[in-house]
Amino acid sequence: MTAAFPNSIDETITLLSSGSYVADRALATVVYLSLKMGRPLFLEGEAGVGKTEVAKVLSAALGRRLVRLQCYEGLDSASALYEWNHAAQMIAIRLAEAGGAATREKLAEDVFSERFLTRRPLLDALSPDPAGAPVLLIDELDRADEAFEAFLLEVLADFQVTIPEFGTIKAETPPIVIVTSNRTREIHDALKRRCLYHWIDYPDLPRELAIVRAKVPRASERLTREVVAFVQALRKEDLFKNPGTAETLDWASALVELDAKVLDPALIGDTLGVVLKYQDDVERFNPAKIDSVLSVSREALKAAG
Repeated sequence: MTAAFPNSIDETITLLSSGSYVADRALATVVYLSLKMGRPLFLEGEAGVGKTEVAKVLSAALGRRLVRLQCYEGLDSASALYEWNHAAQMIAIRLAEAGGAATREKLAEDVFSERFLTRRPLLDALSPDPAGAPVLLIDELDRADEAFEAFLLEVLADFQVTIPEFGTIKAETPPIVIVTSNRTREIHDALKRRCLYHWIDYPDLPRELAIVRAKVPRASERLTREVVAFVQALRKEDLFKNPGTAETLDWASALVELDAKVLDPALIGDTLGVVLKYQDDVERFNPAKIDSVLSVSREALKAAG
């Protein structure tokens, strides 16, 4: 069932919380404004901090279909927008020729009709939906080429596309658009100007604790606190890739599966590959280093109370 948009920032926080997403007020504010103003929301930040999850939670909480366009190098407009089912078109042409009844004009009209059109994510998101406009997630735009970014700019400007053989398709109601970027390259200002912008940073200790409690409720309170404090301490080390919130959740879940109740150096050493994803980072953490970081994390917990 489709839910109404929130009417305040506090309602937006509650809406996101219903999907176990612990948002700070700044993020809730920009999500609220995006929904009320009908503007795309551009979320930037390191991998694993919860950018994609915003779209997923909005889709579930609002009862809207989620349409996801995963960007990658070489992505072109045809892959993102539409393509014709050429095999089915050829079969239809052969059948029509065998029947001998169709004129050239009628045949062209038939083979370029709706039933031969394969809708890719962008066109799918612009199509009418009885459940309401979907949530369109354009994920990791920074991985796509600049040419695709320019094409996307045109689509987001009017929420319409023109298919030469078919005509113009315009969204009756624009989709809820979430664009994410891990900032492996800069996105052009022209696209950013059409969006509301927010940088999602690594959460602080209290918010990350709340996230793990919401997402991994089976973890004991002590384990939750020690896992979060250790990850927070890891992020202060000179790592090739800092662990995101996603890695914190993965680690907490893995430790629960191991029936762990508390962190100890041996357990950390055995499971460090869950939270660190580069061998150079893992190799740095010999037993002495693990002891040092664990000590720092426990001191931080004491200071936090």
